[in-house]
Amino acid sequence: MSGKYFEDLEVGQRIQHHLARTVTEMDNVLFCALTLNTQPLHIDEEFAAKTPFGQRIVNGLYTLGLVVGLSVSDLTEGTIVANLGYAKVVHPQPVFHGDTLHAETEVLEKRESASKPDRGIVRLRQIGRKQDGTIVVELERTVMFLKRET
Repeated sequence: MSGKYFEDLEVGQRIQHHLARTVTEMDNVLFCALTLNTQPLHIDEEFAAKTPFGQRIVNGLYTLGLVVGLSVSDLTEGTIVANLGYAKVVHPQPVFHGDTLHAETEVLEKRESASKPDRGIVRLRQIGRKQDGTIVVELERTVMFLKRET
């Protein structure tokens, strides 16, 4: 597995994730359909054209999920037990169809698990940026990582 174990992470460490993803109209519309989100700002071009954005914007929950997903192969693939929580989620700028998203992660803090000696808890800041560097989502994520077997 390519994920990192608890011992591999250090407070202050920054990871620029190697994967990027261009968001398509299908991504946005399918995500809205699967989650029963009927917000016309996401799915109705005529409605969205009359908003300050002038066009449909990508669902923010999809954006959050995509940025977390872009980090998996570099960070958590096969080495986590669970995501424990998400906090301080902000969407400072919209994402539009055709934008390409990139992700980065910073390790904010880490500690041993009090109840499970084979695990540790890590708090991360994850940032998603568009192709021009504009931040489109920022969040804190708490993850329970496995420790390396000794």
